[in-house]
Amino acid sequence: MATPARLDTVAVLGNGIIGHGVAQVFAVAGTPVTLIGRNRISLEAALERIRHSLARFQAHGLVGADAAAAALGRIAISTALEDAAGADLVVEAVTEDLALKHHLFEQLDRLCAPPAVLASSSGQPASKLVARVVRRERVVAAHFWNPAQLIPLVEVCAGPQTAPDVVPWICDVLRGVGKQPVVLEREIDGFIGNRLQFALLREAWSLWANGVASAEAIDQAVKTSFGRRLAITGPIESGDVGGLETIRAFGAFLFPGLDTSTAPPAALDARIAEAKARGEAPGIADWSRRDRAALLDERVEELFRHLLRDRAAAEARRS
Repeated sequence: MATPARLDTVAVLGNGIIGHGVAQVFAVAGTPVTLIGRNRISLEAALERIRHSLARFQAHGLVGADAAAAALGRIAISTALEDAAGADLVVEAVTEDLALKHHLFEQLDRLCAPPAVLASSSGQPASKLVARVVRRERVVAAHFWNPAQLIPLVEVCAGPQTAPDVVPWICDVLRGVGKQPVVLEREIDGFIGNRLQFALLREAWSLWANGVASAEAIDQAVKTSFGRRLAITGPIESGDVGGLETIRAFGAFLFPGLDTSTAPPAALDARIAEAKARGEAPGIADWSRRDRAALLDERVEELFRHLLRDRAAAEARRS
């Protein structure tokens, strides 16, 4: 299949948590974006989130005032799926409703003439989205992470019927807008990041549910140890530099005792039910004297610090 010779326009379906961030990424990079949502109220709210996000990028010196204004001006909003018809790349970012995704990809296949590429930013493999698609060779998974404008990673995975030139094309596109794509060699549920993330979460929940340690102790153990190293050395690199034979031997000792449950612990369901009965937001940690919003803001600030380090490293490589 021929891919678009150039990226002139992008359409983003869905204006929620991921969609508005994806729109910002392409708009800042200079590409006109049509952000398509269900109603004008939610679309206007998405524009306000983008405006607020761009202000924070500006405050951190990652974008200038003129560039921020220009990026916002490149984003058009629409409630009509038909407005995706002229896009070279369509990025689906709607809620995890497989029936809805089947409907949308069927319509996009009809509306968007080849060689437009149809991508899904969800965690669904491409093969699960094409049940009603005729030209399946142009459908690919391009899984952005939340918040999409701050997390560099995009996991790219072809389906069995995706054309060979689609993955290299979308990886080039993603690098061109400042993202760091990683390619999966074959489809697997959850891709790379979520599988690793939930493997850790399963063990953390198990330690808490079995009374090994408090939620606070478990979180602190991660944040003040290997959590700090992981931004520099990934798990496989960490094993290599730690001494592969030693790490392999410790794995042989530890693996038999790790949690292998196929469902979350019953204690988690009980905690959720108790919180809902009290009209509270469910949680394992003690939030009575903690501010969730402040914690999330602190995390965002740390992500900005990572972006600043990424930019400095890129500039050093160019000099």
